[in-house]
Amino acid sequence: AKNCGRAVYECLRGGLDFTKDDENVNSQPFMRWRDRFLFCAEAIYKAQAETGEIKGHYLNATAGTCEEMIKRAVFARELGVPIVMHDYLTGGFTANTSLAH
Repeated sequence: AKNCGRAVYECLRGGLDFTKDDENVNSQPFMRWRDRFLFCAEAIYKAQAETGEIKGHYLNATAGTCEEMIKRAVFARELGVPIVMHDYLTGGFTANTSLAH
C-alpha cells in the first residue's frame, strides 16, 4: 500500500492531475484497502501542497457487499478524497445504484 501511495505521489507531483486505482485492486493481503486509501490521500495532499494545483485519485471502493463498498466510500470522504470508483462488472448494477445514493 505504501508503494501504491508513493507511485500516486510521483505521478501527481510529476504533472498528472489525476490517477486511479486499477479495477482489480480491492483489498489483497499485500495492500489492504484502508492502508491504500490512507497512503493515497497523503500522496494527494502532499502533491497539492508542493505544486499548488488541485490533484485527485480515484480510490477503488469495490467490495464483496454493497455495505462494505459504502463503508469504504464513506472512509474516503472522511479523508477528504472526493473521488471513488468501483468495478460495476464485479460489483453489479445494484452496487452502482447504492453507491450513487
